Amino acid sequence: MSPEEIKAAVSSGLLSFPVTHFDADLRLNLESYRSHVEWLSGFGAAALFAAGGTGEFFSLTPREIGEVTRAAKQSSGNVPIIAGCGYGTALAREIATEAEQAHADGLLLLPHYLIGAPQEGIYQHVKAVCQSTGLGVIIYNRANSVVKADTLARLADECPNLIGFKDGTGQIDVVREITAKLGDRLCYIGGMPTHELYAEAFNAVGVTTYSSAVFNFVPELAQRFYRAMRGDDTAAMTAILIDFFLPFAKLRDRQVGYPVSIIKAGVELIGRHPGPVRPPLTNLTDEEKEMLRGLIGKAG
Repeated sequence: MSPEEIKAAVSSGLLSFPVTHFDADLRLNLESYRSHVEWLSGFGAAALFAAGGTGEFFSLTPREIGEVTRAAKQSSGNVPIIAGCGYGTALAREIATEAEQAHADGLLLLPHYLIGAPQEGIYQHVKAVCQSTGLGVIIYNRANSVVKADTLARLADECPNLIGFKDGTGQIDVVREITAKLGDRLCYIGGMPTHELYAEAFNAVGVTTYSSAVFNFVPELAQRFYRAMRGDDTAAMTAILIDFFLPFAKLRDRQVGYPVSIIKAGVELIGRHPGPVRPPLTNLTDEEKEMLRGLIGKAG
C-alpha cells in the first residue's frame, strides 16, 4: 500500500496488535500466530500491528520481527499489516528494510532505545528512518521519545511518507497542539495502555481511532465499545467500562509488565495458544487467570 493508502486505512476504524506467539521454549510459534491473525482479521479491524508493543517487539530480534511480519501478511487477508520498528537509528533502518521485504504495509516507529533525547535528535532519528523506506511511517510518542508539535511539523514537511502520530503519553495538551497545527496532514491514533479508558477524552481532541489490546481475545466487545465512542453513545460506553474495562485495568495493574501479559493470558483463555511472555516480563498467576476468565465470561 502507498503511504496515503495506509493513512486512509488506519483512519477508517479500530486498530489492534496481535500478541506474538511462542512455544514452551520461547521460540516463535508462527503456525499458532498465523491462526490467531487469521481469526482476528474477521472482526473488522482497520489494520493490525505485527510485532508491536503488545507483540513484545522489545523481546524480538530484527530477523524475528521480519518473520512475524511476513507471517501476519500471509494470514491477514485484506487487513493491512503495520510492522513494529525501533531502537537506535542504524538498527531501526535495518528493521525497516526487513519489514519492507516482508511486505509490510506500513511502519510503527517505537521509541528509540534507553536514553532521552532533545527535539533535534528525535527529528534526525525519525527523518533518517523515514528516508530509509518507502513505507508509510507512524511515529509513536511514548516514554523517552516525546516529539513536540513544531518538531512533528518539520518532519511532516521533510518526510512525505510520515503519515501518522500515535500517542502513548496521555498528555492531552501536547496532543491537541499537534492535531491543531497539523490537521489532516497526519492520522491520529490513541496508544495508551487499555486505551478504551481514555478514548472519550482523546476523541474530543481529534484522535478518532486507537489500538485496542483486548481485541486480541474479545474483538466483538472491542468493536462494540469503539462504535459507541464514535456514535457518542455515552450510556453504552459507561456500561462496558463498568462491567469490563475498569475491573480489567485493576487486574492489569497488579504487576509491572502486565499490560502485555494479561493480553496473552486472555488469548490463552479463549482456547488459543500464544505461549508465555519472554523475560523480563512475567505471566499471570493461576488465580489472576481465573479472575480474567470471569471477566471474559461476562463480556460474552
